[in-house]
Amino acid sequence: MAGPLKTSEDTEIPQNVAWRPDDVFKQYRTPSTGRLLDDVVFHPEILDVIEKKIEEMDDELRALSMDIHDHPEIRFEEYYAHDTLTVFMRQHGFDVTEHYLLDTAWKATYAHGQDGRTIGINCEMDALAGIGHACGHNLIAMSGVAVACAVKAAMETFQLSGKICVLGTPAEEGGSGKVILLDRGAYEGMDACVMCHPAPGPQFSLSLSSSLAIQRAEVEYFGHTAHAALAPWEARNALDAAVLAYNNVSALRQQLKPTYRVHGVFEGRNWSHNVIPDYAKYIVGIRTPVLAELRPLVKRVVSCLEASALATGCRADIHTLDGTYDLRQNKVLGEETAHVFTSRYGPVNFAWGIGNASTDFGNVTYALPALHPSFAIPTVPGGSNHTVEFAKAAATMEAHRACLNVSKALAATSVRVLIDDGFFAKASIINVCLAFCF
Repeated sequence: MAGPLKTSEDTEIPQNVAWRPDDVFKQYRTPSTGRLLDDVVFHPEILDVIEKKIEEMDDELRALSMDIHDHPEIRFEEYYAHDTLTVFMRQHGFDVTEHYLLDTAWKATYAHGQDGRTIGINCEMDALAGIGHACGHNLIAMSGVAVACAVKAAMETFQLSGKICVLGTPAEEGGSGKVILLDRGAYEGMDACVMCHPAPGPQFSLSLSSSLAIQRAEVEYFGHTAHAALAPWEARNALDAAVLAYNNVSALRQQLKPTYRVHGVFEGRNWSHNVIPDYAKYIVGIRTPVLAELRPLVKRVVSCLEASALATGCRADIHTLDGTYDLRQNKVLGEETAHVFTSRYGPVNFAWGIGNASTDFGNVTYALPALHPSFAIPTVPGGSNHTVEFAKAAATMEAHRACLNVSKALAATSVRVLIDDGFFAKASIINVCLAFCF
């Protein structure tokens, strides 16, 4: 078994600062009583079985996480992770479908008893080019496996009917793998779906914040080359068009809500300082807190892109790419997970997490009852998601333990989805109402 975290009985756990690697705080207890609160937990004996199973698997889950962490693969190239995870799931009694709807996607299922509902669980696998698992997807993959195995143990122990469906989902980073799988029917038959994500935050904490909807736009500018000194008047400068588009967006940003995000980069080909470029590309990401606000903003950004082509005499080829939605955290699933988490593992907030980032799981939350909490891991200042420092943080023992804690809470919520008809009905009604409003 892995060693204990550094703790002290003399220090309270602050909730307004991020967990740092050198922090030493006392083990979490609920603030009001200083004891564990099994009275707020649905069937605490089920949670006991879930905890026991995950603790029994501690060493092999740690080895799995580190194996994926040490073999980072970018979007749609997660072949090592695919093979590693499918072998693991077979060894733990799941029926596995390899290369499910996408080359590096997979599905693992387990059914017990007669009929019953189906709980979906997602495992992300992809890393970031050049900086490895700097978004902690090794932890997400491990969590999905842990949740599935713990729910399976509870089903077998208490003879609960239902089905588990685990999806290995590639290409969250810029490939919208879940959107593709959703469109191809991978989520059909699921009654609810859960996963989690690491992020900076207070020690031992869980966050139920949302995330931003995002739309990506690409514009290619086509001009005409000329010698930059001999006859520049003969040219149509495509790089100028891209730079003007960038500056147009920067001017627009002054009139945008503080909750909006617009950001982008240039790309070129065969550029030389003494040749005026006849080609440039500007790629821009456009984000808003909810999908309904995104579409009007995209139109304003596209106008910025068109204007720069007009100003420079270049031709613009503009494409808006498939976007991802904001997270609609299911209120019923979230409240249940919060109850379980605060009873044994740590505090819950709505301020930290991945609220200012985006995820393709947002589209899943629009399609069915779903939950995507974030959990805190220790990070250094300036070392949040998508940094080399975060990749290091995702390999720490503290991050491993934090991930197992949220996995236990998600497993407990998942079991309740399977066996509590009233609970599931409430979770479903919320999604139906939101879909009608949208």
